[in-house]
Amino acid sequence: MPFSTSFPVSDQPAVYVIHENEEWVIPLRTAFDELGIPYNEWFVNEGSVGLSGTPPEGVFYNRMSASSHTRSHRFAVELTEPLLAWLQSHNRVVINGRRAIQLEVRKFEQYLALQQAGISTPKTTAASGKEAIIDAARNLGQTPFIVKPNRGGKGLGVQLLQTVEELEDRIDELSGSAFSLDGITLVQEYIKPANDRITRMEFIDGTFYYAVEVDASDGFELCPADSCAVEDQFCPAPATVTNDDSSTATAATKQKKFKILPDFNDHELMKSLENFFEANVIQIAAAEFVEDTDGKRYVYDLNMNTNYNQEAERDAGNRQRAMHQVAEYLGGLLNTR
Repeated sequence: MPFSTSFPVSDQPAVYVIHENEEWVIPLRTAFDELGIPYNEWFVNEGSVGLSGTPPEGVFYNRMSASSHTRSHRFAVELTEPLLAWLQSHNRVVINGRRAIQLEVRKFEQYLALQQAGISTPKTTAASGKEAIIDAARNLGQTPFIVKPNRGGKGLGVQLLQTVEELEDRIDELSGSAFSLDGITLVQEYIKPANDRITRMEFIDGTFYYAVEVDASDGFELCPADSCAVEDQFCPAPATVTNDDSSTATAATKQKKFKILPDFNDHELMKSLENFFEANVIQIAAAEFVEDTDGKRYVYDLNMNTNYNQEAERDAGNRQRAMHQVAEYLGGLLNTR
């Protein structure tokens, strides 16, 4: 049999987008349509993949999200892993393959891989079990500190704790599979961001594309997608407004949260991350770093299912349209097959 999966197939070679969130694919669909690039979508929540048969011809872009479980797609990641393995076993062009999803859903392995590449990260301990988590916080030797799920997504569950005693009081909610799907809690050094800002660096085709400054004063849930603020309760919503023109005020507030940095020029960090993504066969991703008051930068998160804030792009003059760049990149790969 020519094909062995329950997902739809195009008659001609196409770009296949593997995902589980309709909202996050809308800008990519628009870009494909504007550029005339043939595409198909594989919505991976439930489905099947067989050992027999061969995949369709095309380019396969993995946009599976670590936060899929927050949208009732509990096993979407688990199904995507054999799907990607099947595609790669047939030598299909896969963008953000199995290594990308491995790092996407295992934050501790992100930090380990970054450190091995010589990229600074916050001190972090992975722990399972209430006593082990509390011991990890004590051994960290500093307060405040952060606890976060090893497998979470979008900053979901990240907590800043002021004392070990606070952790002890809240240990039931900050441990186990209800906190992190894999039952692993990370205890992490807190790096206070200078000016309450963090920076998100975007990479397309493994190359630095642009950097976005993000106002982190409201917390850690920093999804940059335009749909997040209105469609996804776990992403940062704009501040509450009290005037009559709420839509205008909301837009103004949101524009301030994400700002493209046209003069970002940390070439050393750019190159280090480009080398890192190349070594891990990851083509489209984002890296978030925090700069402390001494000017040292720590990468604390990688996102292989990266989203872009179109309002920030428009505010910057629309000279860089990341999702269009992604579509052009995928279309170029399709045309060279």
